[in-house]
Amino acid sequence: MKGRWYYVVTVCSLGLLAWLPFVHAGTHLRRRSVTMLACGYGLATVVIGTLLAVTPTDENGKSTNSAVGVVGVLLMMATVALGCVQQSALRREVYSGAPPKDTVDPALAAALEARERRENARRIAARDPLLARDLKIGRPDLTRTFDDGGLVDLNSAAPRVIAESCDLPVSTGEDIAAVRPPGGFLTVDDVLSLAEIPVAAWDIIRDRAVTIPRPDWRA
Repeated sequence: MKGRWYYVVTVCSLGLLAWLPFVHAGTHLRRRSVTMLACGYGLATVVIGTLLAVTPTDENGKSTNSAVGVVGVLLMMATVALGCVQQSALRREVYSGAPPKDTVDPALAAALEARERRENARRIAARDPLLARDLKIGRPDLTRTFDDGGLVDLNSAAPRVIAESCDLPVSTGEDIAAVRPPGGFLTVDDVLSLAEIPVAAWDIIRDRAVTIPRPDWRA
């Protein structure tokens, strides 16, 4: 069984080398919590070593201070027991080849965060169009401080901005602007039915686009 040396080192050294398996696990898992455990057991080794060094002995080498000796022995036993328990899960994780649970690809995290920001901006636009316009949601061409995750407003953005935001040819952005009704599109799907847009581009438009009513719209 792989990783059994964790226990062997800890038990045979009476806890003095219990920190070593944690150092090994830390280099593989790259987690701060494991590094802190290694430091903790290293500190325990220093304390045990200090107790052993300061314990007075007689001419035969026997301890003459039973209290200090008992504390040292109890600390060794606790280090061995606790070390083996904590090493058990780490050993399986290191030798199973499983990736660390808290490792997230930065690109994936950024994409998911941007998607969440777009959904939040859409909720604002649906609930309060005036606030959405004040925040300049869907207008990456304007100076703003609110991060909408990369949305583009099909009712107000220029063709070039629409094309860049949705990764479309400029001509497609111009087609969208050309069929824009006086009051603006009601939904993104209205755009897909009115403009000549390749079906392959529908998903990205639904993901990146929003339709915010124009301020001069009349029922």
